[in-house]
Amino acid sequence: MTKITPIILAGGSGTRLWPLSTKELPKQFLPLLSDCTLFQETIARVSGDGFAEPIIVGNASHKDLVAAQLRQVNQDAQKIFLEPIGRNTAPAIAIVAMYEMNIGEDPLFLVLPADHAIKDQEKLKLAIKLGTQYAQQGKLVTFGIKPSCPETGYGYIKCVEVEDTDSQAFVIEKFVEKPNLATAEQYLRAGYYYWNSGMFMFRASVFLTELQRFAPEMYAACEKVVVGLGVNDKYLTIPEKEFSACPNNSIDYAVMEYTQNGVMVNLDAGWSDVGSWQALWEYSERDSSGNALIGHVKTFNTKNSYLRAKNTNVIAIGLDNIVVVETGTEVLLINKDLCQHIKNFSEILKCTEEIDK
Repeated sequence: MTKITPIILAGGSGTRLWPLSTKELPKQFLPLLSDCTLFQETIARVSGDGFAEPIIVGNASHKDLVAAQLRQVNQDAQKIFLEPIGRNTAPAIAIVAMYEMNIGEDPLFLVLPADHAIKDQEKLKLAIKLGTQYAQQGKLVTFGIKPSCPETGYGYIKCVEVEDTDSQAFVIEKFVEKPNLATAEQYLRAGYYYWNSGMFMFRASVFLTELQRFAPEMYAACEKVVVGLGVNDKYLTIPEKEFSACPNNSIDYAVMEYTQNGVMVNLDAGWSDVGSWQALWEYSERDSSGNALIGHVKTFNTKNSYLRAKNTNVIAIGLDNIVVVETGTEVLLINKDLCQHIKNFSEILKCTEEIDK
């Protein structure tokens, strides 16, 4: 039986979880939900029977971090592709696929972001099993989550019809960027919009055929990148000059929205991208007052809040719907409903720090 080759995309910056997530230590390498990091949890859920060792794509500056976190959980990787800059998901996947094809392989890929959380591993396995059936038929599979609320922090997938009622696989109409609240409420009422998990399955050759058809400029740029990579190296440093010439686009909008071979499998497994403090609060265990408490925290008359302390004692009195995060160097206090704005603030802060230098 053909083994599934996971591609773990570990190059994200996690700016919405500032100040805990930083450029040097982004959220995928943080133990946010257990003693293991999100990256380590992702590796664990695609280990064992049926899976080949994963291929990892990450930032070159995190090379030692990736290696150390793999060692900590006694895991290894086939190859680790090191990006000098970010160019989104489509080029990252294309380079891996081209490299594998060039060495005579045509793997069945399962593409997973390294910074997501999934509670029900058995349901995940069932969704992967179904996705495998379609991928083996030459389909490009994505995984969608039935929305439970009008979430504005996720992209959406609009489906048009049921392809197989028993299997919960749907034909894709289009991908939609993160909506405003009114639009998200409309999607929730409509019933045929799903959250975009960023997870995919397909044969390398099938993906590359569609990429060449719909994004020929990206395809050609990625070919030039692969020429500069070694053959038998475990760590493959992507050349910056060639990579910087590659268009910056996601697999969703470069390929999946245009292909006639795309299907969406419903993933009902307790998924979250834990992409904001609000999302992390929703995913975390909470006390009887609805508080998620991590570290040296005490509360009085406080409810529905996320309170995290690393080095000092945090005492919360009379708070409601608030996030407090203390890292030792920064303290964040924000209304939980405004957490999506942290990305903008962190980018402004970064520019300010560059100016101060």
